[in-house]
Amino acid sequence: MTSTEQPEPTPALDLAAAQHLLDAQPFSRLLGARITAFGDGGATVELDVRADLHQQNGFLHGGVLAYAADNALTFAAGAVLGPSVLTGGFSIQYLRPATGRTLRARATVVHAGRRQAVTRCDLLTVADDAGETLCAVAQGTVLPVTPRTS
Repeated sequence: MTSTEQPEPTPALDLAAAQHLLDAQPFSRLLGARITAFGDGGATVELDVRADLHQQNGFLHGGVLAYAADNALTFAAGAVLGPSVLTGGFSIQYLRPATGRTLRARATVVHAGRRQAVTRCDLLTVADDAGETLCAVAQGTVLPVTPRTS
């Protein structure tokens, strides 16, 4: 590229495009995950709580919460960095057992640069009366990647 050429702009994502990307993940389809909010450095991923997602004590399995956190963190960063991103790493702290009808993972970008975005996520369960209960928190780093051409 010469000094007068500008790089190609990163394609913008909207809610429909983000849902399409989520639907391209077979595991996300298996869980029935959906993106209910996307843009401005934030994303919300939801899934219905089902008995087959419980652990032996009748609570939502921690792996399901980690899945939701990972995707919400990454989609929030993708709202800032563009669609070609991967999770560099994240941590999750479980605060209380997850019960309810819906799991909601609400993530926001804390800081974004050219090489990474730091994101955080609240994981909430939604009861039948629509009340939310915080059950876990997560924080992660998301990295832009060069998409594969083949």
